[in-house]
Amino acid sequence: MSEDCVQCVSPVDGSIYAERPLCSEAAIGEALQRATRAQEAWRRFTVEERAVFCSAAVDAMLAMADEIVPELAWQMGRPVRYGGGELRGFEERARYMIDVAGDALQKIEAKPLDGFKRYICREPLGTVFVIAPWNYPFLTAVNSVIPALMAGNAVILKHSSQTPLVGERFQHAFEEADLPDGLFQNLNLSHSQAKQIIESGEIQQLNFTGSVSGGRAMEEAATGMFIGIGLELGGKDPAYVRADCDLNLAIESLADGAFFNSGQSCCGVERIYVDSALFDEFVKGVADLAAKYQLGNPLEESTTLGPMINPESADWVRGQIDQALQAGARTHVDSGKFSLDKKGAAYMAPQILTGVDHNMSIMTKESFGPVVGIMKVEDDAEAINLMNDSVYGLSASIWTREEQAAEQIGSELDTGTVYMNRCDYLDPALAWTGVKNTGRGATLSRVGYETLTRPKSFHFRLST
Repeated sequence: MSEDCVQCVSPVDGSIYAERPLCSEAAIGEALQRATRAQEAWRRFTVEERAVFCSAAVDAMLAMADEIVPELAWQMGRPVRYGGGELRGFEERARYMIDVAGDALQKIEAKPLDGFKRYICREPLGTVFVIAPWNYPFLTAVNSVIPALMAGNAVILKHSSQTPLVGERFQHAFEEADLPDGLFQNLNLSHSQAKQIIESGEIQQLNFTGSVSGGRAMEEAATGMFIGIGLELGGKDPAYVRADCDLNLAIESLADGAFFNSGQSCCGVERIYVDSALFDEFVKGVADLAAKYQLGNPLEESTTLGPMINPESADWVRGQIDQALQAGARTHVDSGKFSLDKKGAAYMAPQILTGVDHNMSIMTKESFGPVVGIMKVEDDAEAINLMNDSVYGLSASIWTREEQAAEQIGSELDTGTVYMNRCDYLDPALAWTGVKNTGRGATLSRVGYETLTRPKSFHFRLST
């Protein structure tokens, strides 16, 4: 990002794909005022009326799919063959949150008491400031944008400088839906301008998805402002493969969970613990699948693994691998078959490491790349201990045929979501949340509406 503009440097070839001027100070002030004015009227719309606008915006977004898919490839490197999947997820989450809003926002009746009427309403907060990342740019934004509007709030969106066209697509979709002017605004902002908005006193909720360091900066900026903060800050998500699992399912699913989107997913699988009885077969199976990925230009239909977001991120992962190898780890994928010298520094082959332990960065620090470490365990207790040995806690998966065992193990895990026989997926009916350095707050599900509204109690003594 330059001093006066936002630049998207494409991971495809290192070119500047998009460039947008930053908002002026006057435009920021005007945007905040417009949001406040628009929300004053919007809060009086019924949930059903809000749903009409939001549903129309979803329709408008889907109508742009043919343009959005290649834009995604250019901006953040995901292969075009998978681009439509993010829009399907966008639609699933948006429509679910629209559908459940009526129930989630209903007043809560207190137990009947003679001579009194008592209930709790959920009222909108005001203006919600959403700061969204590049790795799943539609999905991470929609988690907050649609429910915030459905709850009666105004929304200001700052999207990543890597994916500025995504913010513009949101703006266009809401304009096509004839959403009241000023109710949703996409702004191109610098970090200092985002801080200015947080400290302005004009927003009532901040939802941020990004790094731990970014989350700390958000909390510091919000100190003393008495606003709500939702933070989703990534993870080092573990998987445990028990001896009784469906091994083929575990191999196929965990390979995808580790390498999809070039491993650039906050809930991607970054470390796997396998029962010793299955260890060798599991490692071989995942390595065989990893070797079949087609690394290349994400604009080509044959490509199944695109570049990482930039060379610096790829270098971080390469450094983790090198450190592990120096400490005695072993690789299981021949990176030479991927012809990396012809593709650029942001392109990285998938890799699997064994002989790893928790003294290595590869098993403790977020990689956010196409690499996974695999360790052997002897029982559930050892797996639980290792899975919990992390400063993060977003999701964890258990691969077993025994539901009761999965529930028991899951109850011992320090994590926001426990999966059985699946991973790397957000069900909009369930709260998306985390513990420890992964953050605070929750999005999606009925619970997601609680942080986008405030309770207001009514306590009436009735006339006799």
